Amino acid sequence: MNRLFQAIEALLAFLLAAMVVMVFGNVVLRYAFNSGIVISEELSRIFFVWITFIGAVVAMRDGSHLGMDTFVRALSRRGRIACCVLGQSLILICCAMLLRGTWLQHEVNASTLAPVTEIPMIWVYGVVYLSATGIGLHALAKLWRAVTGQIRDDELLEISESEEIPPVPATERAER
Repeated sequence: MNRLFQAIEALLAFLLAAMVVMVFGNVVLRYAFNSGIVISEELSRIFFVWITFIGAVVAMRDGSHLGMDTFVRALSRRGRIACCVLGQSLILICCAMLLRGTWLQHEVNASTLAPVTEIPMIWVYGVVYLSATGIGLHALAKLWRAVTGQIRDDELLEISESEEIPPVPATERAER
């Protein structure tokens, strides 16, 4: 699983690098030559959407989403588990809504073409299938561990109220 997520992070790094090159290249072309590459604008927007949705899966696994850890820290273990079950259940409901909405829009997105690249828009919005499934599977596994009592205390506080104090990633917690 760690190798899969390393590959996903490498894909994210590639998409980000490609996006930077395309946008910077267009800035230079417009400034120096009063022209640009139209396809790079559209591709950079598509890459940004993919980075956002795929990055959400990685952030879910690493526990780097922001949350209300001050409130959760004040609770007993039983209260923390109850919050975890409630939170993961709400996440699963949101993932199901995302999947259903994407499925209902699938035909429209598959038949609508991007203006410049003329690729079907499902290539843009279809990333929601991956994102909702990845986040949903993670939430389902965590919910199962919480309900069966197999969840560790440090997993109950995977989020952080401040970006300045990042939580310990799941990969590092597993090594400890």
